[in-house]
Amino acid sequence: MDLEFQQLDLRYEALRMRRPGVEKRLLASLAESGQLMPIVVVATSEPIRFTVIDGYKRVRALRQLRHDTVAAMHWDLSESDALLLDRFMRSRTSETALEQGWLLREMVERFELSLEELARRFDRSVSWVSRRLALVKELPEEIQERVRKGEIIAHAAMKYFVPLARANRMQSRRLAEGIAGKGLSSRQVEALYAAWRGSSVEGRERIVAEPLLFLRSQGEIDPSPTEAWNVSLLRDLDILATVARRADRRLQEAPPMPPSDQEEIRQTFRRVRVEVDRLSRRIPKEGPDVGPGVAAHDPAAL
Repeated sequence: MDLEFQQLDLRYEALRMRRPGVEKRLLASLAESGQLMPIVVVATSEPIRFTVIDGYKRVRALRQLRHDTVAAMHWDLSESDALLLDRFMRSRTSETALEQGWLLREMVERFELSLEELARRFDRSVSWVSRRLALVKELPEEIQERVRKGEIIAHAAMKYFVPLARANRMQSRRLAEGIAGKGLSSRQVEALYAAWRGSSVEGRERIVAEPLLFLRSQGEIDPSPTEAWNVSLLRDLDILATVARRADRRLQEAPPMPPSDQEEIRQTFRRVRVEVDRLSRRIPKEGPDVGPGVAAHDPAAL
């Protein structure tokens, strides 16, 4: 059957993660070939309304393509049974522990199923059910929402943000906000968490406030074009200072020179001084104050 979008109840959309790459390919396929696979719905108490069980990516894509209707398959089941059947029909390997936790929480809160009943229906232990429920309870909802949207990798959220939230819930939220949508890998998030654990109170604050800057300072991500330019300029200036020091040592150790050689050295130095003066005028007179406590040996200070 064909349903209009206003007939769809999308209450379970939050149980699934969004995978931008998959949705982009689906959008292209629907644009080229149309909808080949119907979404799955169950009836609600309202005659013309249906709850979507499976097919949320297709619904979003068809809306983007400005379709008027969506093809749907009706299951004559209760919502709870339909959710569990859909879960077992999909590949379990694609599920994350967070998605499992979201579904379990829905079963507990909406359908009032006990942990023992959930363990039986999922063919798992009660301990497994408890751990998944604890996961979604411990991870701040703001971070879970960023995982749903694909802005933070689920593995990184579970492995690093959960213990961070246990230690400092507010800083876990701030760090998530700082890296959301930046495409960081689990390894890069691990580097942030490891540095945070090993830092002082001040160091932790700097990491949370500027996580991308910290990763660049550690070589974990490539610098921006401006930062790369600055690094090149500083390298050139350092070379200039090194050459000046070397020339000074040679002058101090030089044997007596004839007047002609001395004059040639003076003329050469005048040309060097003109170039250095020109360079000095191009450098801003004042820069931002980095403040006290920023030490080169302290990664967090960077």
